Amino acid sequence: MPAENAVSRIVVGVDGSASSRAALRWAVRQAKLAGGTVEAVIAWQVPTVITSTGWTPVYAIEEGDFAQDARKHIDAVIADVVEPADSKLVHTQVIKGHPAPVLLDAAAGADLLVIGSRGHSGFADALLGSVGLHCVHHAHCPVLIMRGESAS
Repeated sequence: MPAENAVSRIVVGVDGSASSRAALRWAVRQAKLAGGTVEAVIAWQVPTVITSTGWTPVYAIEEGDFAQDARKHIDAVIADVVEPADSKLVHTQVIKGHPAPVLLDAAAGADLLVIGSRGHSGFADALLGSVGLHCVHHAHCPVLIMRGESAS
């Protein structure tokens, strides 16, 4: 529980999926109600491919291309989901690494971690993804898993 004068800090994972968009939308509404801020976090990694010698990274001229792509992606999602008047509540982080540890590190000292569940449909929607499961078991703050907006 934050101190009386402390501003609540909500960390939200953004990957562009419908559930992460719903998570961002919810986090911004909650931050407005609590007088807090939202840290929208996107994780990126250098892609790997399987070769005859095993898993090998796909090398690019610069890793900055992946970071820039992630930055453009999160900025586009925020522009699409967050009302312009609320954009001052949202701060972005573009971090290299696997999403689970990136989100846990970003949520250190946070009041809440909000992430989407990337279920596919039917039975798969009832399952928790690997990132969500890892965060639920290892976060040092409450974790909210968003399933996405209803179709109706």
